Amino acid sequence: MSADRGHRVLIFAPIGRDGPASAELFRSASLEAVNCRSLPELVSEMSAGVGAVFLAEEGLFGKDTAPLAEWIASQPPWSDLPFVVLTSHREQPAVVAWRRNIVALLRNVSLLERPVQPITLTSAVQSAMRARRRQYEIRALIAAREQTAQELEKLVVERTRELEEANEQLRLEMNERARVEETLRQAQKIEAIGQLTGGVAHDFNNLLMVISGGLDMLDRQTDPNRRRRLMDGMIQAAQRGASLTKQLLAFSRRQRLRPEAVDVAMQIGGMRELLDRSLRGDVHVEFDFPDALWPVEVDPGELELVILNLAVNARDAMPNGGTIVVRGENLPDLNDGEIAGDYVRLSVIDTGVGMPPEILSRVFEPFFTTKDVGKGSGLGLAQVHGFATQSRGTVRIKSQVDQGTSIELYMPRSLNLASKQRHLIDFNRAVRPKKNDQGQILLVEDDDEVAALVGEMLGQLGYEVTRAASAAAALGALADGRSVDLIFSDIMMPGGMNGVELAREIRRRRSDIPVLLTSGYAEAAIHEAETAGIQILAKPYHIDELAAALNAAKSTLQVDTQSKRSSSLLNS
Repeated sequence: MSADRGHRVLIFAPIGRDGPASAELFRSASLEAVNCRSLPELVSEMSAGVGAVFLAEEGLFGKDTAPLAEWIASQPPWSDLPFVVLTSHREQPAVVAWRRNIVALLRNVSLLERPVQPITLTSAVQSAMRARRRQYEIRALIAAREQTAQELEKLVVERTRELEEANEQLRLEMNERARVEETLRQAQKIEAIGQLTGGVAHDFNNLLMVISGGLDMLDRQTDPNRRRRLMDGMIQAAQRGASLTKQLLAFSRRQRLRPEAVDVAMQIGGMRELLDRSLRGDVHVEFDFPDALWPVEVDPGELELVILNLAVNARDAMPNGGTIVVRGENLPDLNDGEIAGDYVRLSVIDTGVGMPPEILSRVFEPFFTTKDVGKGSGLGLAQVHGFATQSRGTVRIKSQVDQGTSIELYMPRSLNLASKQRHLIDFNRAVRPKKNDQGQILLVEDDDEVAALVGEMLGQLGYEVTRAASAAAALGALADGRSVDLIFSDIMMPGGMNGVELAREIRRRRSDIPVLLTSGYAEAAIHEAETAGIQILAKPYHIDELAAALNAAKSTLQVDTQSKRSSSLLNS
């Protein structure tokens, strides 16, 4: 439909002078009027553009109104063409019914009955034209809205494409950054491994040099005093190696801890003599513990070792002497992001030389040390960090050059009641049994050199030793009916069955034989052994420690056997 022809009035009054007269009347009222002489012409002009239609009803009598009805029905949603229909006075039922159908067909109809005044007709047509103009305005608004919607949709499509391109670029940058970060992590990991292995190799090579060189020199010395000095040196080197391994496990948080409720003031207060022996005469230690200091849940032996390491570090940081303060504080409801809850802060404070920021940032790295060669392994603070983390706490350090250093241990509060006595087990104080017949021991050890050494130690303790190189061989020895009083087995062995599994199988077959296990490191198996109630002796160990562990294993079995017998008597 043409918009520029939408102001026209179409006239359809083909009978008499109504058509031309109406056209003249409308033109005199400044309306553009088109007089249509047939119904097809009217429909054609309507398609070209129309504002209103004036028609005489008698012009539709007997005509085919289907094309007109089709045009009206096909109007767009905004269009409702107004019709002004001139009617007659005839009220016959047939005419009334026909007129009702015409009104229904035309839909938007105004009826004017003859005779009609010119002003009335003109006013009716002008009103219809105004209504039609509002429809055209609605059409313009709809068209503008559709155009805006199309432009918005186009903009959305364009912005979506831009966002997809930006997201793709961001993904590429993120992938590249992840690749660079992974490369950096790998480089740092390799650097850390290199530093770690280099430090371990350096320290252990020194220890092995003392041991291997000492063994070589033993055969060349006849002087008992010199042989004793060589032996003492090798023993000290072995002890340093064991200590170094323990520090490595502490740093890696893989050491075997036995946490319990500990009275910090009493536990550390009992270290006075040990600290005095370890420090110089110009270095003094002061304890500052409140009366109501909470107990903490830690391994008491490892806690003492940590305090000793920190005290020795503080001593070395005060070459001209000074005071070390060991202070304890309760921290209720602590919440600083890393830890949360009730904690006890244990601080070791010195008045030494302090550390600059570049040193302070590396103090917990393994084998990092500022001491001279041979003066320290660089594992002391790494061990402190590993112990604190494994104990569900943390460690922090504060230091300023020439103003001293404060190292703070944060340890979780224990709700259990701490013992009033220090219960540190010291295997070195165990009484070695006299050399006599202690019984038959089945030694299960796959390493030939270790088996030879342990066999000598067991023989020195008075045991007769039979060796099996695997768990399967040990079970075979038991199946032969061989007399065995105790089984001493390594945990990690080849053949598919470890020491814990062997101990369980022995308990199933021969519950009367005590079993003692040993291991240098086997965290998962150690947990299994503790769950099963099997005792473990940590490597390396001295002969006195071995004797005490063997006696403890035999005593434990005797207690269990007596308990079972008592239970059987009560139930019988």
